[in-house]
Amino acid sequence: MDSIRQQKVGRAIQKELADIFIKEGRNWWGNQIVSVTVVRMSPDLSVAKVFLSMLMAVDKEDTLKRIRTQTKVIRKLLGEKVKKQMRIVPELVFYLDDNVDYANHIDDIMSKIDIPPPTKEVDEDTYPGLASE
Repeated sequence: MDSIRQQKVGRAIQKELADIFIKEGRNWWGNQIVSVTVVRMSPDLSVAKVFLSMLMAVDKEDTLKRIRTQTKVIRKLLGEKVKKQMRIVPELVFYLDDNVDYANHIDDIMSKIDIPPPTKEVDEDTYPGLASE
């Protein structure tokens, strides 16, 4: 469970990183849309785990690798934005957030399930209370 301070710092970093990615992202990785979904802070606020979601990305791992090569530049830009709010800019560690892909995968599976309609009446003796619904 994150402390309130960790949550506040995480939200501030998430907001500023999103702004940096909007302004500078096109120069770094083209037309791909990269959004910051979650930022998890370490208890001492020295490390920020940044989870990214990518749209219109052909190769997400390659894009993540390019983002990781720009970590020093991103951290410097982040430091310029939060220098009045934080004493130390945390180390940034980027991860791919695959929750959207997983949700789409589950949705595809659920849409392919064929559930046949019930073929006989519900027996009131076997399942009391269900026949009246």
